[in-house]
Amino acid sequence: MTNQFSQIFLIMLSFLSCPILADQPTPPEGFKAIFNGKDLTGWHGLNPHAGAKLTGEKKEANLKQQREEFADHWRVEDGALVNDGHGPYANTDQDFGDIELRLEYKTVAKADSGIYLRGTPQVQIWDSNQKFNPERPTRKPHLGSGGLFNNSPKAEGRHPLLVADKPFGEWNTFRIRQIGSTTWVWLNDKLVVDGAKMENYWDRKKVLPATGPIMLQTHGGEIRWRNIFVKEFTKEQAMMLMMDHLQKSQRQSE
Repeated sequence: MTNQFSQIFLIMLSFLSCPILADQPTPPEGFKAIFNGKDLTGWHGLNPHAGAKLTGEKKEANLKQQREEFADHWRVEDGALVNDGHGPYANTDQDFGDIELRLEYKTVAKADSGIYLRGTPQVQIWDSNQKFNPERPTRKPHLGSGGLFNNSPKAEGRHPLLVADKPFGEWNTFRIRQIGSTTWVWLNDKLVVDGAKMENYWDRKKVLPATGPIMLQTHGGEIRWRNIFVKEFTKEQAMMLMMDHLQKSQRQSE
């Protein structure tokens, strides 16, 4: 009996000493988690607009302040990355090039948020229940989330192809593919941007930067993010995906 008790005790002790992985996000095959579901590791605070016109010591001081304020406005709760609607954006420490990004978000009424790719705005998140306001004609939240809102007003992809937002209180799922300057967006499994060029907001005469961080924008309303996964494409994979897209576009035009 003593030996049996010792064996049971050792088994129980081994379970207690193992790390608890239940809350760890599980990425799809070929993807990696860039948010661990536990803390802010891998992320820092940065609103690129806040210090865009600053230089030298003032710019450095602004960047330092944003990093220090990050944890005041962002927290982890029930495996989700939560922002209170204020403060700097959540910015990945790592830069990314050609990728597929998958994530889920849940937000509140009058939401205005988005996802920056390569540090560039943005795949837009709206409250699609809002009505069109003629006093702000460039904003069309009633058309739904997922569009490349910072493209020029008449540019392809600025507004989504259809409204795919879920009701408040439900999690929305984004699947975003970025190859070169070309962007595809699926919102809740519905294609809302089909291979549109994302313009370089910072200098529209230039193409999108080859690499840059992913940023989760905060803009006045609480938003929650979870299951944030990235797949990085090799040059060969990116080329094949672009070829498939061009062939599809050619067939549709015939």
